[in-house]
Amino acid sequence: MNLSDRFFLRQAERRLAALPLPCAVQLPGGLRIGASQPMLQLMVRDVRTLMHLAQGVIGRLAEDYVEGSLQIEGQLRDLMTIAPALLGIDPTQVPSTWRHRAWQNTRLAIRSFGSHSRDRDARQVQQHYDVSDDFYALWLDPRRIYSCAYFSEPTMTLSQAQESKLDHICKKLMLSPRDRFIDIGAGWGGLLLWAAEHYEVNATGITLSKNQYAYVNRLIDARKLQGRVRMLLQDYRDIDESHPFDKVASIGMCEHVGAKNLTAYFAKIRRILRPGGLLLNQAITSGSTEAAQLGGGLGDFIEKYIFPGGQLVHVSVMLAAMGKSKLEAVDAECLRPHYARTLWHWADALDAHLDQARRVLGARSESVIRAYRLYLAGSAMGFEQGWLSLFQVLGVREDDNRACAYPFNRSYMYLSAEGHDLGPPP
Repeated sequence: MNLSDRFFLRQAERRLAALPLPCAVQLPGGLRIGASQPMLQLMVRDVRTLMHLAQGVIGRLAEDYVEGSLQIEGQLRDLMTIAPALLGIDPTQVPSTWRHRAWQNTRLAIRSFGSHSRDRDARQVQQHYDVSDDFYALWLDPRRIYSCAYFSEPTMTLSQAQESKLDHICKKLMLSPRDRFIDIGAGWGGLLLWAAEHYEVNATGITLSKNQYAYVNRLIDARKLQGRVRMLLQDYRDIDESHPFDKVASIGMCEHVGAKNLTAYFAKIRRILRPGGLLLNQAITSGSTEAAQLGGGLGDFIEKYIFPGGQLVHVSVMLAAMGKSKLEAVDAECLRPHYARTLWHWADALDAHLDQARRVLGARSESVIRAYRLYLAGSAMGFEQGWLSLFQVLGVREDDNRACAYPFNRSYMYLSAEGHDLGPPP
């Protein structure tokens, strides 16, 4: 072992000693460091991985795991318990030196240049959402809702909490029969069909995923909703503006449009929304007001393996973009703990179906499964730590008299179907 290897070895030993759970590392050649009775054991296959461990660059360690140069024995929840201590920094803070800040900003600017053309967005969406419908079905709820659930009652199952979220959105939007409603980025159609079947709206959904487009149209035919519900394979920039909608939902879309395009995105929504109409925007947000992405290699890992082209901003930036687009934000609700719980449901469900996932994914299964296991559990940890957050923001396009449908009273959001006041969730 050369001098630099010994240096990284000593650094790794110090990091292991500071972890909240006993952890050991098995090195090439049989050398073992760390706890004698570990709850987690990491098998390092090359010096580069040892360096990443010593430096606490957990995003790079995640890459090593996906690519096979790191093996992990132990429970995912235990791994996420030690991850913040292993990282050793707050990943929401900007780099401490101007050189690091300049390098990060330059690198991100180069990455984002041209990354949100129509063709590029379509490829990036399809890379993630078209992995395999059968794969997603293994760990999502039966409606395949791939966004934060709403546990309005603490004993809810994931399926119940997802239906609770759908209804929460519909109530906030004050959906009523014959409303012209559009769901931008409609996924596998959960909200689109719920709004049509429970609120009798005329519903339009759009997606760039070919798999989702085909799947939802099969559901529309099976449920005999033709003529009242339609699903389009369309970019949001191409939505027809000649017949404005009464209500708009944007669930998990802002993360995909690019930070520099947020104002243009909300301006487009304003143009397709009638005066007085409502927008419900639900989006993952950054826990940082300044950092362009999560540090410690976390943002790079998500960009490379999960959401190419995805960018998160602080909720204040999102609200500013809405305001610049002349959409008034009239209500905001933080659902950060709900998303942590949702993600743990997904992570546990995937772990319970690993053999089926391998059969569904075929030859590429191991790298995809490893990436998604870390992404789901790591994101849950990120929401628990406050590195990530999630907001539902209700906006309105005011008419010329500054009138709108919103009553400036939140009580209507908590009325049951029978009109009883349920009160806010505990």
